Amino acid sequence: MEKQLKNKVCVVTGSARSIGLAIAEMYCRHGAKVAMMDILPEVLEQAEKLAGEGYPVKGYTCDITNQEVVMKCFKSIEADFGDIYTLVNTAGAVDQQSIDEITPEHLNRMMNINVNGTVYCSQGALKSMKKLDNGRIINFASKSGKTGSALMGSYSAAKGAVISLTHAMAFELAENNIKVNCLCPGIVDDSGVWDSVSKGYIENMDMSRDEVIKNFTAKIPLKRLCYKQDIVAWCEFLTIHGDYNTGQAFNVSGGREVH
Repeated sequence: MEKQLKNKVCVVTGSARSIGLAIAEMYCRHGAKVAMMDILPEVLEQAEKLAGEGYPVKGYTCDITNQEVVMKCFKSIEADFGDIYTLVNTAGAVDQQSIDEITPEHLNRMMNINVNGTVYCSQGALKSMKKLDNGRIINFASKSGKTGSALMGSYSAAKGAVISLTHAMAFELAENNIKVNCLCPGIVDDSGVWDSVSKGYIENMDMSRDEVIKNFTAKIPLKRLCYKQDIVAWCEFLTIHGDYNTGQAFNVSGGREVH
C-alpha cells in the first residue's frame, strides 16, 4: 500500500475498540503517526500491539468530557509526534429510554460525551492545524441525528447537535484550510453502540436478537447493516482525498437515511 499519509499525525478518539480501533489501524497502514485516545486503559494495550508491528503509534488515556485533561493530552500528542493533521472524533455514547423516562443525568451524559467531548478534542487539535494551515476533522453523528429514533431521544438530540456543530466549525475554519465533516452511520454491526442498542431493544420490545436484526435490516434498502469497514472507508476518503468537502454530514446507512 502506498503510504499516502506518511509522517502525518492522525488522532483517533474512542480507539480502544471497534470502529475507532479500525480507523486507527487504517491510518497506520497509510504511514501516519497515530495517536489513539480513549477513556479505557485498553487503548494502551492496543497501541502497544500496533507499535510492536512497527507502526509509529501511541495510546493515551483521556476523559474527553474534561476540557483541562483533553488540552493536556493534546499537548502530549504534539510533543510526541508533532503538529496534528487529522482528528477523528469517534468517541461517543448511546442511551435508550422513552421520552417520559429521560432524566437530567441522561441528557447531561449524552451531551457531555457526544457534544462537549467533540468540542474539546477539536479545540485541542486546532492549534496544530492552524499552524499547518491545513487539517481534517471528522466528527461522528448518526442517522438518528437527522431522523430521530424512537426510545433514543437524548441520543438523537446530541447527535443532531454534532451535525449543527460540524456546519458551524466548517464555516469558521474554512479560512484556515481545515475541512470539517461528519459521518451519520445507521446501525453498525459488531460495534459497541449496536451492542448497547440491540440489548435495549431486546429488553424493551421483548424480541430476540435475531428478530431485532431482521426488523431493522428490513428498513434498509440495501438489506444489511453497516459494517465497520464502511465507516473506515469514509474516513480514508475524507482524510486523503476529500480536499473539496467541508460542512457535510455524510449518510452511511445503506439508503435508510437520504437527506
